[in-house]
Amino acid sequence: MVVLLRLLKNNMDLTIIKLGGSVITNKQKAGEVNSINIESIARTISNNLKTPMIIIHGAGSCGHPEAKEFKLKEGIRDDNIIGIYKTHRVVSSLNDYIVSKLNGFGVCAIGVHPFDFLLSENGRIKTFEISHIKKMIEVGIVPVFHGDVVMDTKLGVSIISGDQLVLKFAKELKASRVGLATDVNGVLSADGVIPSINRDNVDKINIGNSQYVDVTGGMASKVNELLELGDSGIQSSIFHIDMLDNFLSGKNHNGTNIC
Repeated sequence: MVVLLRLLKNNMDLTIIKLGGSVITNKQKAGEVNSINIESIARTISNNLKTPMIIIHGAGSCGHPEAKEFKLKEGIRDDNIIGIYKTHRVVSSLNDYIVSKLNGFGVCAIGVHPFDFLLSENGRIKTFEISHIKKMIEVGIVPVFHGDVVMDTKLGVSIISGDQLVLKFAKELKASRVGLATDVNGVLSADGVIPSINRDNVDKINIGNSQYVDVTGGMASKVNELLELGDSGIQSSIFHIDMLDNFLSGKNHNGTNIC
Protein backbone atom coordinates (compact mmCIF):
# COMPACT_ATOMS: atom_id res chain seq x y z
CA MET A 1 0.00 0.00 0.00
CA VAL A 2 1.32 3.45 -0.88
CA VAL A 3 2.06 5.48 2.23
CA LEU A 4 0.14 8.77 2.01
CA LEU A 5 1.12 11.80 4.08
CA ARG A 6 -1.38 14.02 5.78
CA LEU A 7 -1.83 17.55 4.44
CA LEU A 8 0.89 19.98 5.47
CA LYS A 9 -0.64 22.60 7.75
CA ASN A 10 0.91 25.32 9.86
CA ASN A 11 0.71 23.21 13.00
CA MET A 12 1.98 20.00 11.42
CA ASP A 13 5.51 18.73 11.89
CA LEU A 14 7.90 18.55 8.97
CA THR A 15 10.89 16.23 9.17
CA ILE A 16 13.97 16.72 7.00
CA ILE A 17 16.34 13.78 6.68
CA LYS A 18 19.77 14.13 5.09
CA LEU A 19 21.43 10.89 4.06
CA GLY A 20 25.20 11.24 3.94
CA GLY A 21 26.98 10.21 0.77
CA SER A 22 29.13 7.88 2.85
CA VAL A 23 26.15 5.71 3.81
CA ILE A 24 24.50 5.42 0.40
CA THR A 25 27.66 4.89 -1.69
CA ASN A 26 31.02 3.26 -1.32
CA LYS A 27 33.20 6.35 -1.07
CA GLN A 28 36.31 4.31 -1.75
CA LYS A 29 35.07 3.22 -5.17
CA ALA A 30 33.79 5.74 -7.69
CA GLY A 31 30.19 5.26 -8.78
CA GLU A 32 29.34 2.35 -6.47
CA VAL A 33 26.05 2.57 -4.55
CA ASN A 34 25.51 0.86 -1.21
CA SER A 35 22.39 -1.07 -2.18
CA ILE A 36 22.11 -2.82 1.20
CA ASN A 37 22.08 0.45 3.13
CA ILE A 38 19.68 2.13 0.71
CA GLU A 39 17.19 -0.72 0.96
CA SER A 40 17.40 -0.66 4.77
CA ILE A 41 16.91 3.12 4.78
CA ALA A 42 13.87 2.87 2.51
CA ARG A 43 12.32 0.24 4.77
CA THR A 44 12.97 2.32 7.90
CA ILE A 45 11.47 5.45 6.39
CA SER A 46 8.38 3.59 5.20
CA ASN A 47 7.82 2.32 8.74
CA ASN A 48 8.11 5.81 10.25
CA LEU A 49 6.32 8.02 7.75
CA LYS A 50 3.77 9.57 10.08
CA THR A 51 4.31 13.25 9.22
CA PRO A 52 5.42 15.15 6.11
CA MET A 53 9.03 14.54 5.16
CA ILE A 54 11.72 15.83 2.83
CA ILE A 55 14.71 13.64 2.03
CA ILE A 56 18.04 15.06 0.90
CA HIS A 57 21.04 12.92 0.08
CA GLY A 58 24.70 13.50 -0.58
CA ALA A 59 26.57 12.42 -3.67
CA GLY A 60 29.34 10.33 -2.16
CA SER A 61 31.34 8.53 -4.82
CA CYS A 62 28.60 9.32 -7.35
CA GLY A 63 29.48 12.94 -8.04
CA HIS A 64 32.38 14.10 -5.88
CA PRO A 65 35.06 12.42 -8.04
CA GLU A 66 33.60 13.97 -11.22
CA ALA A 67 33.30 17.42 -9.65
CA LYS A 68 36.90 17.21 -8.48
CA GLU A 69 38.20 15.90 -11.81
CA PHE A 70 36.68 18.81 -13.72
CA LYS A 71 37.37 21.37 -10.96
CA LEU A 72 33.77 22.54 -11.00
CA LYS A 73 34.14 24.17 -7.60
CA GLU A 74 36.45 26.71 -9.27
CA GLY A 75 33.83 27.67 -11.85
CA ILE A 76 33.34 27.05 -15.55
CA ARG A 77 35.93 27.12 -18.34
CA ASP A 78 35.96 26.00 -21.95
CA ASP A 79 37.79 22.80 -21.04
CA ASN A 80 35.55 21.66 -18.16
CA ILE A 81 32.03 22.38 -19.37
CA ILE A 82 31.46 18.68 -20.12
CA GLY A 83 31.95 18.08 -16.39
CA ILE A 84 28.56 19.67 -15.72
CA TYR A 85 26.82 16.95 -17.69
CA LYS A 86 28.96 14.14 -16.29
CA THR A 87 28.54 15.23 -12.67
CA HIS A 88 24.81 15.86 -12.94
CA ARG A 89 24.31 12.54 -14.72
CA VAL A 90 25.83 10.44 -11.93
CA VAL A 91 24.12 12.27 -9.05
CA SER A 92 20.80 12.05 -10.89
CA SER A 93 21.28 8.31 -11.39
CA LEU A 94 21.94 7.87 -7.68
CA ASN A 95 18.80 9.87 -6.93
CA ASP A 96 16.76 7.69 -9.29
CA TYR A 97 18.00 4.57 -7.53
CA ILE A 98 17.08 5.85 -4.07
CA VAL A 99 13.65 7.06 -5.23
CA SER A 100 12.97 3.68 -6.83
CA LYS A 101 13.79 1.87 -3.57
CA LEU A 102 11.58 4.21 -1.54
CA ASN A 103 8.64 3.61 -3.87
CA GLY A 104 9.30 -0.11 -3.66
CA PHE A 105 8.53 0.12 0.06
CA GLY A 106 5.37 2.15 -0.46
CA VAL A 107 6.76 5.66 -0.04
CA CYS A 108 5.38 8.02 -2.67
CA ALA A 109 8.73 9.66 -3.43
CA ILE A 110 9.79 11.75 -6.43
CA GLY A 111 13.28 12.97 -7.19
CA VAL A 112 13.85 16.70 -7.63
CA HIS A 113 17.13 17.92 -9.14
CA PRO A 114 18.57 21.22 -7.83
CA PHE A 115 20.09 21.89 -11.28
CA ASP A 116 16.56 22.38 -12.59
CA PHE A 117 15.28 25.01 -10.14
CA LEU A 118 18.17 26.56 -8.21
CA LEU A 119 20.65 29.35 -8.95
CA SER A 120 23.73 30.05 -6.85
CA GLU A 121 26.12 32.97 -6.41
CA ASN A 122 29.75 32.27 -5.52
CA GLY A 123 28.80 28.77 -4.43
CA ARG A 124 25.91 29.75 -2.15
CA ILE A 125 22.21 29.39 -2.93
CA LYS A 126 20.87 32.67 -4.32
CA THR A 127 17.39 31.93 -5.66
CA PHE A 128 15.16 28.88 -5.85
CA GLU A 129 11.49 28.12 -6.37
CA ILE A 130 9.73 26.49 -3.45
CA SER A 131 6.00 26.72 -4.26
CA HIS A 132 5.94 23.41 -6.10
CA ILE A 133 7.78 21.75 -3.21
CA LYS A 134 5.07 22.87 -0.79
CA LYS A 135 2.42 21.51 -3.13
CA MET A 136 4.22 18.17 -3.43
CA ILE A 137 4.17 17.79 0.34
CA GLU A 138 0.54 18.86 0.58
CA VAL A 139 -0.64 16.13 -1.77
CA GLY A 140 1.38 13.39 -0.08
CA ILE A 141 4.62 13.27 -2.06
CA VAL A 142 8.04 12.94 -0.42
CA PRO A 143 10.46 15.14 -2.41
CA VAL A 144 13.95 13.65 -2.65
CA PHE A 145 16.77 16.13 -3.35
CA HIS A 146 20.50 15.70 -3.69
CA GLY A 147 23.75 17.62 -3.80
CA ASP A 148 24.18 18.82 -7.36
CA VAL A 149 26.03 20.97 -9.85
CA VAL A 150 24.08 24.18 -10.52
CA MET A 151 24.48 27.36 -12.55
CA ASP A 152 26.16 30.23 -10.72
CA THR A 153 25.78 33.97 -11.41
CA LYS A 154 29.46 34.68 -10.69
CA LEU A 155 31.34 31.45 -11.35
CA GLY A 156 29.20 30.11 -14.17
CA VAL A 157 28.76 26.85 -12.30
CA SER A 158 29.20 25.64 -8.73
CA ILE A 159 28.51 22.69 -6.46
CA ILE A 160 25.66 22.92 -3.96
CA SER A 161 25.91 20.43 -1.12
CA GLY A 162 23.03 18.57 0.43
CA ASP A 163 23.86 20.41 3.66
CA GLN A 164 23.12 23.76 2.03
CA LEU A 165 19.79 22.36 0.88
CA VAL A 166 19.03 21.21 4.43
CA LEU A 167 19.63 24.72 5.71
CA LYS A 168 17.53 26.37 3.03
CA PHE A 169 14.53 24.03 3.19
CA ALA A 170 14.50 23.85 6.98
CA LYS A 171 14.38 27.64 7.24
CA GLU A 172 11.88 28.23 4.43
CA LEU A 173 9.49 25.48 5.52
CA LYS A 174 10.09 25.86 9.28
CA ALA A 175 10.99 22.24 9.82
CA SER A 176 10.42 20.84 13.29
CA ARG A 177 13.04 18.07 13.05
CA VAL A 178 16.26 17.87 11.08
CA GLY A 179 18.45 14.79 11.12
CA LEU A 180 21.71 13.99 9.35
CA ALA A 181 22.41 10.27 9.09
CA THR A 182 26.12 9.54 8.58
CA ASP A 183 28.68 6.74 8.84
CA VAL A 184 29.90 8.01 12.24
CA ASN A 185 28.11 8.19 15.59
CA GLY A 186 28.02 11.98 15.60
CA VAL A 187 30.57 14.76 15.79
CA LEU A 188 33.61 13.14 17.38
CA SER A 189 36.39 14.35 19.67
CA ALA A 190 39.20 12.47 21.39
CA ASP A 191 36.73 11.62 24.16
CA GLY A 192 34.05 10.25 21.85
CA VAL A 193 30.76 11.70 20.60
CA ILE A 194 30.15 15.36 21.43
CA PRO A 195 26.55 15.37 22.71
CA SER A 196 25.79 19.02 21.97
CA ILE A 197 27.33 21.83 19.90
CA ASN A 198 26.32 25.49 19.99
CA ARG A 199 27.85 28.91 19.36
CA ASP A 200 29.33 28.94 22.87
CA ASN A 201 31.39 25.77 22.61
CA VAL A 202 32.08 25.31 18.89
CA ASP A 203 35.38 27.23 18.95
CA LYS A 204 36.71 24.81 21.57
CA ILE A 205 36.05 21.75 19.40
CA ASN A 206 38.44 20.40 16.79
CA ILE A 207 36.19 19.22 13.96
CA GLY A 208 37.92 17.22 11.25
CA ASN A 209 36.99 16.76 7.60
CA SER A 210 36.10 13.64 5.66
CA GLN A 211 38.91 11.23 4.84
CA TYR A 212 37.40 10.67 1.41
CA VAL A 213 37.04 12.97 -1.60
CA ASP A 214 34.50 15.61 -0.62
CA VAL A 215 34.30 18.83 -2.62
CA THR A 216 31.74 20.32 -0.22
CA GLY A 217 33.75 20.44 3.02
CA GLY A 218 33.13 17.36 5.18
CA MET A 219 32.01 17.41 8.82
CA ALA A 220 33.21 20.95 9.59
CA SER A 221 31.03 22.27 6.78
CA LYS A 222 28.03 20.32 8.09
CA VAL A 223 28.40 21.77 11.57
CA ASN A 224 28.73 25.32 10.24
CA GLU A 225 25.55 24.95 8.17
CA LEU A 226 23.66 23.51 11.12
CA LEU A 227 24.84 26.22 13.50
CA GLU A 228 23.32 28.76 11.13
CA LEU A 229 20.14 26.73 11.27
CA GLY A 230 20.35 26.78 15.07
CA ASP A 231 20.57 30.58 14.94
CA SER A 232 17.04 30.56 13.53
CA GLY A 233 15.79 28.37 16.38
CA ILE A 234 15.79 24.98 14.64
CA GLN A 235 17.69 22.17 16.35
CA SER A 236 19.31 19.45 14.27
CA SER A 237 21.00 16.14 14.97
CA ILE A 238 23.92 14.18 13.52
CA PHE A 239 23.84 10.44 14.17
CA HIS A 240 24.86 7.07 12.79
CA ILE A 241 22.68 5.63 10.05
CA ASP A 242 21.90 2.65 12.31
CA MET A 243 20.07 5.13 14.57
CA LEU A 244 17.72 6.38 11.85
CA ASP A 245 14.80 4.41 13.24
CA ASN A 246 15.48 5.82 16.72
CA PHE A 247 15.57 9.38 15.42
CA LEU A 248 12.39 9.04 13.40
CA SER A 249 10.52 7.37 16.26
CA GLY A 250 11.67 9.97 18.80
CA LYS A 251 14.07 7.74 20.72
CA ASN A 252 17.63 8.53 21.78
CA HIS A 253 19.93 8.49 18.75
CA ASN A 254 23.16 8.78 20.83
CA GLY A 255 24.52 11.36 18.40
CA THR A 256 25.21 15.09 18.43
CA ASN A 257 22.58 17.81 18.71
CA ILE A 258 23.33 21.18 17.11
CA CYS A 259 21.41 23.98 18.76
